[in-house]
Amino acid sequence: MYEKLHKVEKVVFDICALALVLFYSYAAVIQPAATQYHRGIYVIVTYVLVLLLYRSKNKYMRVVDYLLMVLSIVSVGYWITNFEAINYRTGAETRLDAVIAVIGVLMGIEIARRVVGTVFVVMGIILILYGVYGAYMPELISHAGDTFPELCISIFYKSDGVFGIMANVLATYIILFVIFGAFLEKCGAEKFFIDFPLAAVGHKVGGPGKVSVIASGLFGSISGSAIANTVSTGAFTIPMMKKAGFQPHVAGGIEPAASIGGMFMPPIMGAGGFIMAELTGVPYSKIMLVALFPAIMYFYSVYLMVHFYAKKNNIVGERSEHGAIEILKSEWFYTLPLVVITVFMLTGYSPAYAAVLGIIACFIVSWFRKDTRIKLKEFVDASRAGAESSLKIGATVGVIGIIIGVLTYSGLVLTFADIVIELAAGRLFVTILLIALASLILGMGVPVTAAYLITAVVAVPALTHLGVNEIAAHMIVYWLSQDSNITPPVCIAAFAGATIAKANMWKTALTSFKFAKFLYLGAFLFGYVPGFTLDGSTTDIIKAFLLIIIGTYGYSWLLSGIWMKRFRRSEAH
Repeated sequence: MYEKLHKVEKVVFDICALALVLFYSYAAVIQPAATQYHRGIYVIVTYVLVLLLYRSKNKYMRVVDYLLMVLSIVSVGYWITNFEAINYRTGAETRLDAVIAVIGVLMGIEIARRVVGTVFVVMGIILILYGVYGAYMPELISHAGDTFPELCISIFYKSDGVFGIMANVLATYIILFVIFGAFLEKCGAEKFFIDFPLAAVGHKVGGPGKVSVIASGLFGSISGSAIANTVSTGAFTIPMMKKAGFQPHVAGGIEPAASIGGMFMPPIMGAGGFIMAELTGVPYSKIMLVALFPAIMYFYSVYLMVHFYAKKNNIVGERSEHGAIEILKSEWFYTLPLVVITVFMLTGYSPAYAAVLGIIACFIVSWFRKDTRIKLKEFVDASRAGAESSLKIGATVGVIGIIIGVLTYSGLVLTFADIVIELAAGRLFVTILLIALASLILGMGVPVTAAYLITAVVAVPALTHLGVNEIAAHMIVYWLSQDSNITPPVCIAAFAGATIAKANMWKTALTSFKFAKFLYLGAFLFGYVPGFTLDGSTTDIIKAFLLIIIGTYGYSWLLSGIWMKRFRRSEAH
């Protein structure tokens, strides 16, 4: 999309991308706590970049795009410059305050429409109508309601609206980690993430499938997107699996099943881990520790499923021309940026500060080899790639603010928790199933990070009411929010795998769903086994880990056996 821009627009885009890198790197080192400048500048730059990339096709409508850019700068700039005054006169806002708030809310809906689609527009409009006409709703969900301008004031200016949790986390942590991912790719590390597992397990039973699992874990831990992970690693691993003997729909299904695991894998965990830290008030370093074992078990489960499937079909890969030890000795330095980030976060430094050091480490590592050196052009390219990657989630800030703002304003958060508890009759098993259904439906129309945040706001209270500790409750919601990537009917990551494999989309999606079964088992383990989230004594945690490792092996063997029997029966017919 960038290539279609005019020369002046390209210059503007690159300047904005460089501004994001330099400003937030400087802010992370000098002033890590988020201020109105952090959030406001991020929203302005995101809106401008969206209007540049997702522009109107009609050349006359381009004038409208430029007008919307000006309105974005004016509305958010007004919030930044009048931040203290607006807070001081809360409840007595001026007419100008109201006009700016209305513009800001409508801009948020339009930006989301361009990037995410009409689903977000419909959700935003429904929530606004609910906020205005709450008094006319059924008694169970009714509230006092308010005028449209007053509702916009609440959404645009209050801390749980447009500039609330999502904007805060995006501007403080996520943008830097997305940029870090772009720099890590630019320095040549992506090749190592494929070459090493290929040499280590590529020649074993089901080798290419196992390469897909390991490569997806390595690359997914920094990519922040299951779809990006599927497309980038899948472009190499899926053809390799097909060549080894995996059926096309199986090869296309294994990759997205493995790729969603990157969203659980420290040190980055997509965007959800940072939002979880913000919502719970728990340091991100602890979130990382809690997430590590479950993430490893997820990949272990998919790995075993691949192994059993390949063993029963006698699929063996080819030996790489270079050994794993040889590759590790020659390319070990590509792991340094991840090591730097992990070590600094675990020793108490802020995630943003660690991300900046990670970017610097990528820059240094790139100079180890002549063909990967990051010079000025490569620096701009990486900054551009990082900025572009952040737009998908950044464009949802406005509508997420509307949704959470109205949910909080109306009191529907507590009402929803009461409804779930009542429907489940106090049974945790049923509560988790209802949350899985809600996250699946929500994930059909919005990015998984947005689905997690929205579902967490309303579902976590229901889980904690039933005795689940807060981090475990968030992990349940976060894991289940990923299922829309691989669960029909809307499973974009699985469809991306099917496209690369040139396989039937529905067969690929169902296969991906089968390989990713631990995604759903993990949610119940979080709820029923406190040791799974490091909650309890050391003995309890060790017992839980051992039982889960043994149980996962048996679970994967049993599922693959049942699956293979059904597969052979269908083949015979």
